[in-house]
Amino acid sequence: MPRERVSMRKLRELLRLHFDLKLSQRQIARSSNIGQSTVSDYLARFARAGLSWPLPAELTEVELESVLFPSAGKAPESPANPKMADWSYLHQELQQHKHTTLQLLWEEYRATHPEGYSYSRFCYHYEGWKRQQNLVMRQEHRPGEKLFVDWAGDKIPLYDREQDTVQEASLFVAVLGASNYTYAEACRSEQLETWIGAHIHAFEFFQALPELVVPDNLKAGVSRPCRYEPDLNPTYQEMALHYGLGVLPTRCRKPKDKAKVEVGVLIAERWILAALRHRKFFSLGELNRAIGERLEKLNHHPFKKREGSRHSLFLAVDRPAMRPLPSQRFDLSVWSQAKVNIDYHVEVDRGFYSVPYQLVHERVEVRATPTTVEIFHRGVRVASHARVLKPYTAATQREHRPKSHQAHADWPPSRMIHWAQTVGPHTAQVVEHILASSPHPEMGYRSCLGIIRLGQQYPLARMEAAAQRALTVNAISFKSLDSMLRRGLDQQPLPTTPTSTQPVTAHDNIRGAEYFD
Repeated sequence: MPRERVSMRKLRELLRLHFDLKLSQRQIARSSNIGQSTVSDYLARFARAGLSWPLPAELTEVELESVLFPSAGKAPESPANPKMADWSYLHQELQQHKHTTLQLLWEEYRATHPEGYSYSRFCYHYEGWKRQQNLVMRQEHRPGEKLFVDWAGDKIPLYDREQDTVQEASLFVAVLGASNYTYAEACRSEQLETWIGAHIHAFEFFQALPELVVPDNLKAGVSRPCRYEPDLNPTYQEMALHYGLGVLPTRCRKPKDKAKVEVGVLIAERWILAALRHRKFFSLGELNRAIGERLEKLNHHPFKKREGSRHSLFLAVDRPAMRPLPSQRFDLSVWSQAKVNIDYHVEVDRGFYSVPYQLVHERVEVRATPTTVEIFHRGVRVASHARVLKPYTAATQREHRPKSHQAHADWPPSRMIHWAQTVGPHTAQVVEHILASSPHPEMGYRSCLGIIRLGQQYPLARMEAAAQRALTVNAISFKSLDSMLRRGLDQQPLPTTPTSTQPVTAHDNIRGAEYFD
């Protein structure tokens, strides 16, 4: 074996200088920048191999090396060649058990093969095997095809002057595959609403749409990760359908699938976060304006190893291949699941919305937008409401109530008082007094509904006379009126001395019909 190994290309040059130019070994060594002893050894090997100059054209470098070094590549016999370890098994052990080390695996290996590798050679061969497994396929990105999106790992502090507190804002980054044209935006959270909103802002920044969006397997985008068929969040999927996009989530724990945005995030952190590290921001708008300025510099900064910039390459390559935006912006909707309460309402963001009473205790899906709330049961829309603006307010549709509840709801307090006013002033005073004297008006509903039913059994003149007698004797209740009408007391003269010295109409709790409207 020569003292130094040279490439077969340099060997051919060595032979050319020896046979064609007739140079001495000293001259060949100086010209080829190798040792003279190496030149001598190679010429001797060439002579022993029985080769002739010029070499045959079909002789490859591998064949030439095997002729000159017949023992190269052949492993010596045992025990000089130890038993090779099962590297794939060892690698799997390291991946599955976080506390496993190469030192422990080597000790187990030597326990089975005492004549095996030393620890240093064991590590050397393992690293060589691993390098062969970690091959990376270079990704070619078609113009306008993919938009890679992700959150940056580092946060941005937002200060509150009044409360003297600090909140952390997240940085959303979107990078086009072909041109590396980048969009970035600070968001108060990484929830679904901000995730969808950041996508919409990115599309409007590009003023065009890609074919595919490539996100990570974050919960805001993917409900259930799967390598082959991941389940997208319904709202995220609805956004993709609105813009005609495909969503292609990366594989779990495979950052190389989105290496483009990983590099984009790193560059954004260096160009944006690092540049703004000494500034204090007191509002999200102020922070995003500063981010926009840094983003402009990043996209217009010239490339180091090619002509142009991200912006110029975007205009020349990506933009012509992308689709235009739709005429209407996506109306952000949030999907959730809810269980129908016993009052046939579901709660959405501190508001209550009715569904058909037959769905009590059933699970339903809710689609909420800033203006509407839609409720679905087994894929069928069963209710649609305008969104209530006041917290803890109910939006109820009459047809969602059972018949008994509809009848009850058809007689609100204001309608009861108006009905009593059509009978006469004394009947109106009786109804108002019953409603007003109860701790809550609903506690007087049943008495008033009973009085209305009496009005359906007896002439209105008798109802008014009975009400006048009830006010006079201060017996203001449904039972008193019912007893008077059944016994005919309404047709007898009124007592000359009223039981109550103070008229009912002067009571402070009498609110009047307007109160109940």
